[in-house]
Amino acid sequence: MSTSTERWAELALHPVRIRILVAVVGARRTASDLAGLLPDVPQATLYRQIATLAKAGMLEVVEERKVGGATERVYAVPEGGVTPTAEVLASTSPEEHARYFTMFVSSLLAEFSRYLAREHVDLVADGVGYQQLVMHLDDEEFIRFAQGFAELVQPLLAHEPGPGRTPRLLATVLLPLTKG
Repeated sequence: MSTSTERWAELALHPVRIRILVAVVGARRTASDLAGLLPDVPQATLYRQIATLAKAGMLEVVEERKVGGATERVYAVPEGGVTPTAEVLASTSPEEHARYFTMFVSSLLAEFSRYLAREHVDLVADGVGYQQLVMHLDDEEFIRFAQGFAELVQPLLAHEPGPGRTPRLLATVLLPLTKG
């Protein structure tokens, strides 16, 4: 995606837009589908944010079908996803990265809060977990780890929603620790 750092962040790192993108990743969804998945988002807001994401190329219309007298659009995340390019990341200031990371963590907190607000919460049965691990890796070992992780996850991203499949959010953060 060829967009400036500020424009990318303005578009993708919006709380409702993040939720829309998460709901569409690996699926094909209509606005009606999204309204059912995000019942707390007012319909006008939802439609406005879908239109914003589509106009920016972060969602694409993959099908149009007639429903009554209207045209229903089916949306998907583009083939390359919506992650910022290396150029966008390289041109981002430390202050902007801090703001983006805060938004990222805030979206995780919001998703976890929605999970905890369910009528029945069972972290073990639901497969919920969070942890921090420290790995001591040289650059070559780290590259092998990152490649192996990508090879493990990539085929799973192609799974379509269906009976018995629960959408699960996997969020990763990798950063070097200060040696001390």
